[in-house]
Amino acid sequence: MDPEVVSNFLSEQRENAPEDLQQPFLTIEDYWDRKLWHQLTDVLVDFFNSAASAQQRLPLFRHFILSFAEKINQLKFVSLGLLAASQCSDDQERLSFLGDLATKVNKPVSQDAYVYALAAVADVKLRVQDFAGARKDLDTAESILDNFDSVETEVHAAFYRTNASHYRAKAEFGSYYKNALLYLACIDLKTLTLEDAQSRAYDLSIAALVSDSIYNFGELLLHPILDSLSNTQHSWLRDLLFAFNRGDLNAYNVLEVNIAKAPLLNEHKAFLWQKISLSALTEAVFRRPPHDRAMTFKTISQETKVQPNEIEILIMKALSLGLLKGSIDQVAEIARINWVQPKVLDMKQIDNMRVRLKDWDSSVNNLGNWIEGVGKDVWAA
Repeated sequence: MDPEVVSNFLSEQRENAPEDLQQPFLTIEDYWDRKLWHQLTDVLVDFFNSAASAQQRLPLFRHFILSFAEKINQLKFVSLGLLAASQCSDDQERLSFLGDLATKVNKPVSQDAYVYALAAVADVKLRVQDFAGARKDLDTAESILDNFDSVETEVHAAFYRTNASHYRAKAEFGSYYKNALLYLACIDLKTLTLEDAQSRAYDLSIAALVSDSIYNFGELLLHPILDSLSNTQHSWLRDLLFAFNRGDLNAYNVLEVNIAKAPLLNEHKAFLWQKISLSALTEAVFRRPPHDRAMTFKTISQETKVQPNEIEILIMKALSLGLLKGSIDQVAEIARINWVQPKVLDMKQIDNMRVRLKDWDSSVNNLGNWIEGVGKDVWAA
């Protein structure tokens, strides 16, 4: 590009910029003139991240940055493009702009930047309800990511965020739950606004409860995002998750009145009862010592509040889901359980484990004393 044309363009942009953003244009022109591409990129990123630069992002990108795009870090180039795209007049213009951006970085040496741009393209396609197109782009991005040994977290974050949005739109709750948590693992939670954090915590909680593939909420219960629901109108949802985790039927009965506030939960109300019953069953097994896990159907019915004629189906469901391992004696109506799926424990459950450990310690001591008493001289020798 002709240096005089660049100088005139930057001068024009400087004059149109707010007073506090005019100085960077002099630095930008100086770095461009001296071909200090790394320093120039950093100055441009800082400039684009300023809210006051909004009106000048697209002109700068189209008429200046594109002229030396191949000389700068391609990931930062895409970052600048994404910030510029936010100023497009509508989603159709934005989709065209981002599509051209993705094509430009689709090279063997810049596949991470390509994934970054593809995720942005898929995000816009979701907004215009082109779900098939978004899924195709996300599948392409995923296949590329699978071949990377390492990649910048911002690339993974962009992919997981858009992938989660896709699964949310398609009501695939298990996949949404997984990808939403992976997205949160890639970002600093402090970068989320309180409203965004509460919204994500709410959606994750709903997905965890209504998914037919999630019966262990450990990752979510331990995640600080869930605390954003405390002392809000949705705090009951957090309490409901913990009630499910410990199989607390009494707490569920108290919180059940809130289910009508969440349409998806209300729609899956029968399933939620089955899920809390399964949780109550696994909790009943967990509370028992390993040598005392042969439970009659009557005992299970009392602890889970499930009708006696439905107990066998409940146990078979738990076995098929991998929540329990064991066998059923249909004639004697006894379930013999030898394994229960591990899960996150609350303080009450930890205290119960402490009591069991004390009992085990006492039993071992008693056994040692008995052996010592019976062995006598044999042990002394």
